Amino acid sequence: MGKVLHIPSMGFKVIFILFGLVVTTAYSFVNHGGSFSRHKVLEVERKLKHLRKHSLKTIRSEDGDIIDCIHIYKQPAFDHPALKNHKIQMAPTYNSTKKDQTTTWTRSRSKTKTAKMAEESSFSVISQIWQKSGRCPKGTVPIRRIRKKDILKAHSIEEYGRKKPSLSHQQVGHLNQNLDSFVQQKNHSKAILITMGYRYLGAKGDIRVCNPSVEKEDEYSTSQVSLINGAYNDFECVESGWAVNPSVYGDRQTRLFVYWTADASKKTGCFDLTCPGFVQTSNQISLGAAIYPTSLPGGLPYQITIYVYKDPYTNNWWVQYGEKTNIGYWPPELFRAMWSNAESVEWGGEVYSSTVGHTPHTATQMGCGGFPDVFHESGSMTRMRIHDNSEFLKIPEWVDDFSDEYNCYDVMYVGDYVEDPEFYYGGPGKNPKCP
Repeated sequence: MGKVLHIPSMGFKVIFILFGLVVTTAYSFVNHGGSFSRHKVLEVERKLKHLRKHSLKTIRSEDGDIIDCIHIYKQPAFDHPALKNHKIQMAPTYNSTKKDQTTTWTRSRSKTKTAKMAEESSFSVISQIWQKSGRCPKGTVPIRRIRKKDILKAHSIEEYGRKKPSLSHQQVGHLNQNLDSFVQQKNHSKAILITMGYRYLGAKGDIRVCNPSVEKEDEYSTSQVSLINGAYNDFECVESGWAVNPSVYGDRQTRLFVYWTADASKKTGCFDLTCPGFVQTSNQISLGAAIYPTSLPGGLPYQITIYVYKDPYTNNWWVQYGEKTNIGYWPPELFRAMWSNAESVEWGGEVYSSTVGHTPHTATQMGCGGFPDVFHESGSMTRMRIHDNSEFLKIPEWVDDFSDEYNCYDVMYVGDYVEDPEFYYGGPGKNPKCP
């Protein structure tokens, strides 16, 4: 007969307790189909609770977003150490609406058919979906509620909402090294118009609003106006436009965004209000909220006007949406070089993907998804302006267009025989020429 193994009752209890501890520990690392440490889950819950505790009103948007109306002095910006005693500037001192040298009749005379159609489509038609469901009262700012599952996907809470940094440095070819230092980034593909050579205090543009296809959850496609200062590996930047960014917003809707960094996105900066920094003043616009309608082939090319500019008295970098609404600003305490001015301005599109520059290439689209044309298939920028040391906004005297993957995303600048230049950019990503 075989021997029977007898386990003492006390030993069995120890084994059972140890097994229970293993199961409990394993469970703490699993949350809704993903693997997260219990510490990370608790940190995320603490952060979200902190963001929501100051909500005075909650608006549920028909697209699924939740907008919290937060007391203006309880917004995330004041969690930044440099802004503990910051006093909000409620309105800029610089009146930008009357500072454009180029008259309306001159602009309309030189427009192409597409640009004229864009001008005829009222800017007021573009709105945010959440606005159908309510308004935030004065003294509050509308903040799109961050979802727990979206922030848990990030490698860390600190990295949520931040662009992936890059330290690569490649030669651009016919462009000089200074231009290279601003545009060439690993895993980032750009199709832009760029100007340099002055002290830039502001930049403006009308951006056609599209809804490009984004292939993977950790990729994004943006169109924006950017002001930049610094070297390629440590640049400072403020920018605004629209984005399709599933990793930040949890879906593939086209959303209004602002972004900043003081160190090439290594440790500072983020989209919208996902980290402390940007001070919002408007109770009408919610950063990160979906905008509609978007341009479709054969339809009206809907567009938004973005103007990023420096207040000459406070040095705050303001973001204006449309021709009237000042959303808020980045205080100068966030920056070093940008405290005084920007060294370059970019208009155009950007795609982030780990397969940029590789085969197979990402199928994430830029702009409207088509290669540049003057009809309705590509992204476009019109009424591009800069503010340098002069009093007025003006058309930049020197520009160069650039694409680091012209078979995937290309550029077309229309500057000859027109009094107001136009810029077309974008593409489908993966295609027969970009396998």
